[in-house]
Amino acid sequence: MKRFILSLSVAAILLSGSLKADEGMWLLPLIEKLNYTAMQEMGLQLTPEQIYSINNSSLKDAIVIFGGGCTGEIVSEEGLILTNHHCGNDYIQNHSLGENDYLNDGFFAKSKEDELLNPGLTVTFLKSIQDVTSEILERVNDNMPESERANIIRNYSIELGRKAIEGTHYRASVRPFYNNNQYYLFVYETYLDVRLVVAPPQSIGNFGDETDNWMWPRHTGDFSMFRVYSGPDGKPAEYSEENIPLKPKHHLPVSLKGIEKGDFTMILGYPGSTERYISSWGVKEILEITNPNRVAIREVRQAIMKEDMAADPKIANMYSTKYQRSSNYWKYSIGQNKGIKNLDVVGKKEAEEKAFSEWVNSQPKRKSEYGNVLSELEESYAERKSAQSNRQLLSEVFLRGIEIVSFSHQVLNLNKMLIDESTPAENLNREIERLRKTAHSFYSEFNLETDKKIALALMEKYAEMVLPEERPDIYKHIETRYKGNYKKFTDALYDKSVFATESGFNAFLDSPSLKVLMNDPAVKIDASVNSKNAELSEILRSVNEKLERAKRYYMKARMEMNVDKVFYPNANSTMRLTYGTVGDYSPSDAVHYKHYTTLKGIMEKENPDNFEFVVPEKLKELYEKKDYGLYAEKDYMPVCFITNNDITGGNSGSPILNGNGELIGLAFDGNWEAMSGDIIFEHDIQKTIGVDIRYVLFVIDKFGEAGNLIEEMTIVD
Repeated sequence: MKRFILSLSVAAILLSGSLKADEGMWLLPLIEKLNYTAMQEMGLQLTPEQIYSINNSSLKDAIVIFGGGCTGEIVSEEGLILTNHHCGNDYIQNHSLGENDYLNDGFFAKSKEDELLNPGLTVTFLKSIQDVTSEILERVNDNMPESERANIIRNYSIELGRKAIEGTHYRASVRPFYNNNQYYLFVYETYLDVRLVVAPPQSIGNFGDETDNWMWPRHTGDFSMFRVYSGPDGKPAEYSEENIPLKPKHHLPVSLKGIEKGDFTMILGYPGSTERYISSWGVKEILEITNPNRVAIREVRQAIMKEDMAADPKIANMYSTKYQRSSNYWKYSIGQNKGIKNLDVVGKKEAEEKAFSEWVNSQPKRKSEYGNVLSELEESYAERKSAQSNRQLLSEVFLRGIEIVSFSHQVLNLNKMLIDESTPAENLNREIERLRKTAHSFYSEFNLETDKKIALALMEKYAEMVLPEERPDIYKHIETRYKGNYKKFTDALYDKSVFATESGFNAFLDSPSLKVLMNDPAVKIDASVNSKNAELSEILRSVNEKLERAKRYYMKARMEMNVDKVFYPNANSTMRLTYGTVGDYSPSDAVHYKHYTTLKGIMEKENPDNFEFVVPEKLKELYEKKDYGLYAEKDYMPVCFITNNDITGGNSGSPILNGNGELIGLAFDGNWEAMSGDIIFEHDIQKTIGVDIRYVLFVIDKFGEAGNLIEEMTIVD
C-alpha cells in the first residue's frame, strides 16, 4: 500500500452544510475563467492546470466513460477502475449465468490472472476540448430552414472531427451547447480490453434496491472494480494474452481522511441530459405525457418481472439488470412529477417567460427578432402532443418492453440480403454468424413465459391508451383474425415465431428463408410498429424543426437579456465538473437528515425475508467484532454521505473529490425531494448521494480479503 501523510495549510474558512451549492455542470476549459475563484474560496487546493490540461497530467486523465452510459475513474498506476455496481451489473450478471453466481456471492480477484474478460466493454478517455463555434456558425444564417442549417452543421462537424484525428487512432465528436448556439469539438481515446476485478454481492452493491432508490438515508455499497488493459505499446487493443495493464497518464489518490460537514467537494464525470432552460410548455409535456406514459407501461412490465424473479432464482439472475434499468426511471418519473408539482416548476417557468416577454416587447428590434418565440414554443408542443405520446408508447411497449419483438428487429439486415439474390455467400454467412452470437447473448437472459406474459399485458395496455385509428396495423389483424382476443394472439406469437427459442432461431439460421421471415408473427409486429413509427416521425418532422428553432432563439435571447449572468450548458454526455460541499438538509417540517450513514443503519434495515434488505453473514460478523481495519471513523464504519453537487444520470460512478483532488467517494444517486432537478436546480434541497470510499476499501479488504488491490492504490492519510 502506498501511503502518504499530507499536511496542507487551508486558509479557506470552513463553510457550513447549509451553504448553497454552485448550480451548474461546467466545461473544464472554462473553469479558470468562470469558477476558479469561488472554488478556491470554498476549499480547492489545485490549479486549473491540475484539473484540465491537454499537454500535462491532470484530473481529466483519470476520468473515463465506462461502457455506454456511466462514469469511472482510474485509481492505480496499473489501470484499476472504480465505478458503480449498477454500472457494472450487466457484466457481473453475464458472469453469473453459469456455475458461478457472482451476482449474489460477489467476486474479488486475488490476482490479475483471476480477472474476468468482458467482450464489448470499453472505457474512453477525453483527450481535448476545443471551441469551434465561430467556424461552424459562419457557415449558416438565420434565414435558412432549420433542416438545411442542421445538415450544414452536421456535415461540417464531421469534417472538423476527421481533421482533428487524422493520423491517429482517436475518435472525435462535435457537440452542440446552449440549444445549438455554441459548439465544441471533443477528441477521445477508447480502450477495448476491460476486465472485471471486484463485484461485491448485490446484497451490498444493491442494498435497498427499489425501496431505497433515490432515497436518503442510504446504505448501499454501490461500487464495482475493473481494470483496463492496453497492447504492449500502451495503445488500445482487442483482448490478447500479450496485453498489459494500462499505464495511465493520471490516477486518483484515495483519501482515508474522511469527510466533515462543510468540506469542499467536486465531481467530474459525464452527466447525460438536463433541460434547465426548458419552457413551461416543455415542462407540461413531461408532466402530462412523458412521465405518465413511462410509469403506466413500466409498472405493468415490472410487476410481471418481479413476480417471476421472486419465484425462480434463475429468472432473478436473468432479469436483474433489466428490472433495475426499468424501475430506475419508472421511480424517477414518479418522483419528478411529484417534484414538479410540489416545487411549482411550471409557475417558475411561466414567471421567466413573463419577464422575457416584457423584455422583448420593450424594444421594437427585439420584438422583430424574438416576438414569436414564445408563441412558437407553445404551438409546437401543442401540435406534437398526440404523435409524441404515441411514439413514446410504441417504444416503451414494443422496442423496450416485448423482447421477442425487439430481438426480431436484429434480422433486418439478413432480410435485405435474402431479398437481394446477388448477395455474396460470404457476406450472408458472416451475417448469420453474427446473429448466432447475438442470439446466444440474448437468450441467456430471456425467459419465454415471462416475455409472453409481458407481451399480453403490454399489448392490452397499449390498446387502452391509444385510439384504434392511431394504432399499428397489427391491431387490425388481431381484431379480424383473433376477434380482439389478445391471449390467443400472444399464444400464437410464441408458438409460431422462430424467435421464441434459441434452438428454433438457430434452426432457422441453418437454412434461412425469406418466406419464413416474412410470415413470422414477431417480424410482422416489428414491421407494423416500424411503419407506424415512420408515419409519426413524418408528422413530427416539421413541428420539431419549428420547436428546435424556437428553443435556439429562446436560449439566445435569454443570454442577451441577462448579459451579467454566467450561463452553464445543459448536460449532454460530455465531461463536466460540479462543485459544492458536504452537508445535511431538512426535506420537510420536523424532519432533519444528517450528512452521513453508517454500517449500523444496514443492520437496522436488515430483513432476511426481503431480498432488498438481506445482509451477508460475513458483514454482520465484521460489524459485531467492529473489525473495520484502517477504514473506521472513530468507532463506526461510514457507508454513504451527501453533498450539494449538481449531477444527473450519467454521473453514476463519478468520483467525489476533496479540495486536493483525492477520491473520497463515488456518486450514485440523487434525492427524492429534488427529482425535478433535471429541469430546475433546487439549491436548498438538491443532493448527491455517494458511497464513502472508506466503505469501498473496507468491503474490498475486510469482506473480500483482496488486500492485493489496496496495496496497488495510492492511499492518503
